[in-house]
Amino acid sequence: MRQTAAERGVQVARSSSGIVAGLTAAAVAAVAFLAYQASANAPGSVASSPGPKASATAPAKPSAKPKPADPLAVPAASGTGERVVYALKDRRVWLVNEDGKSIRTFTVMPSPISPPPGVHKVTSRSGTVQGSDGVPIEHVVRFANVDEVAIGFSAAQDGSMASPDPTSKTGGVRMKRADGNAMWTFATVGAKVVVVP
Repeated sequence: MRQTAAERGVQVARSSSGIVAGLTAAAVAAVAFLAYQASANAPGSVASSPGPKASATAPAKPSAKPKPADPLAVPAASGTGERVVYALKDRRVWLVNEDGKSIRTFTVMPSPISPPPGVHKVTSRSGTVQGSDGVPIEHVVRFANVDEVAIGFSAAQDGSMASPDPTSKTGGVRMKRADGNAMWTFATVGAKVVVVP
């Protein structure tokens, strides 16, 4: 049976499209193989890697936050060496050794008459006396005078630290008995007392 020209054309077209499809598949396979080979042999600096790309520069480390100031630290403007430091505003006393380290700090109840800021020296001491407010006190360490009123540290024998009458002319800076004992041992006559605002 003889083929017609149309049938021969269809057959040629089929074989041509098969050849083209085969060549296309071979080309795609060759390109894929070459791409794989190139990525496998590329140096690490240019090879693509899965995941997010690394930046050229290392991210900046967050700066360390400054530590908050220690509220119990010895006031910076209180001099050097062994001393008693009394901060009027903070109502706090520090007993500072010769290396400038606080060996004890505690709160106090200020007197109605405050000592002036500056450097003072312990002038006298009394073991037990009657306070000018009538309260029996112990371990009195005097270090200043303001308008003929003696200013000094002391502890009430009953352990109280009540607020004094603000209209009274007294100079007793009251503390707890344990703190008074420490003050008595530390602040002998001639010891430096630094008063800061």
